[in-house]
Amino acid sequence: MKNDAHQGPLSGLRILDIATIIAAPFAGTLLADFGADVVKLELPGAGDGMRGFPPFKDGKSLWWKAANRGKRFGTLDLRKKEGAELLLKMLPEFDVLIENFKPGTLDRWGLDLNTLWKANPKLVILRVTAFGQTGPYINQPGFARIFEAMGGLTHITGDADRAPVHTGYPISDAFGGVFGAMAIMAALFRVVKDAPAKGEEIDLSLTEATFRLLDFLAIEYDQLGVVRERSGNRNQYSAPSDVYLTSDKKYVSLAGSTNATFRGNTAAIGQPELADDPRFSTNGLRVQNAVDLDRLFGSFISSHTLAEVLDAFSRAKGTIAPIYSIEQIFEDPQYQARNAIVSVLDEDFGSVRLQGVVPKFTRNPGNIRWTAKSLGVDNDNIFENLLGMSREEIEACRERGII
Repeated sequence: MKNDAHQGPLSGLRILDIATIIAAPFAGTLLADFGADVVKLELPGAGDGMRGFPPFKDGKSLWWKAANRGKRFGTLDLRKKEGAELLLKMLPEFDVLIENFKPGTLDRWGLDLNTLWKANPKLVILRVTAFGQTGPYINQPGFARIFEAMGGLTHITGDADRAPVHTGYPISDAFGGVFGAMAIMAALFRVVKDAPAKGEEIDLSLTEATFRLLDFLAIEYDQLGVVRERSGNRNQYSAPSDVYLTSDKKYVSLAGSTNATFRGNTAAIGQPELADDPRFSTNGLRVQNAVDLDRLFGSFISSHTLAEVLDAFSRAKGTIAPIYSIEQIFEDPQYQARNAIVSVLDEDFGSVRLQGVVPKFTRNPGNIRWTAKSLGVDNDNIFENLLGMSREEIEACRERGII
């Protein structure tokens, strides 16, 4: 368990995170994992609303600890003139600003784009909103379920004869954060590569990010007029591909679109001759005859235990996997061998286990310094080091509710 504050390929990159909840702060967290110094500023007294998200232990949000790991924590009321002025004084010390306020909010606080760039002409600004900085929906609020519903994801998720289904986690917030981190690095490349280059404003719509991940849906509709619908666990572009129940009531997921993997899968269920059946000679034909394949594979899997199924597919080089709970992930030797779950310093519980840094770097790996900490815990350090404020000045700002 390490907490080297200078470890990682992004050591030296400084990010100011004034965003809240999940997507935008997650972009900062991903970069903190690789060594960026991320300072998160929250509203004094209230803090980020995500501090109130379950699950809790001893009144502490465990989700908060994971979602904002590796950052330093301060408080600043940007709604007050003095708070906005302090932010502007900080900006020359940072390369990136992350925010997710409703469009126009920062402008009302005297922190419009030109003012931000006057303070730091090379500043990269990530703006994360539901629908972007333009368009008729500019002022509509948004949460992950909104992005997933209007981004097309929910419509294609679930069983054909039932209501659409959301995932058990706000997945669009997570990959919105990934888009945000990627965009920051793309913008920084230009700023660093081209000395005269000025800063960049990144307008990230989380609804558009969700839609972007659906890849071929747009061209399918454009060229074929097809509106893709739900098909449950059955894959619409590969067969056999479904979720099956073993004889000991464990679920497995089957995959494989190539002829080679299909041959391995048929060997696993003891029917290698299916690989030469004209009905199944190509992936396209297998999709057309998916019902027959589901019956054949489902019959084998339902009459064998999970261990027997996995062994058969392993020996035949088939492509099947058990559907893991978090408990099974913790117990899996592959996760253990790669240290995919690591112990991280925590101010309340000593240490906790979290997902490791993804992906792994060989020469200059990332590192999780600590979990998210309590509100304003680093205030003295932040305002002394960044602005040269004395303890008396910091305390005076604290008494006036600025910090």
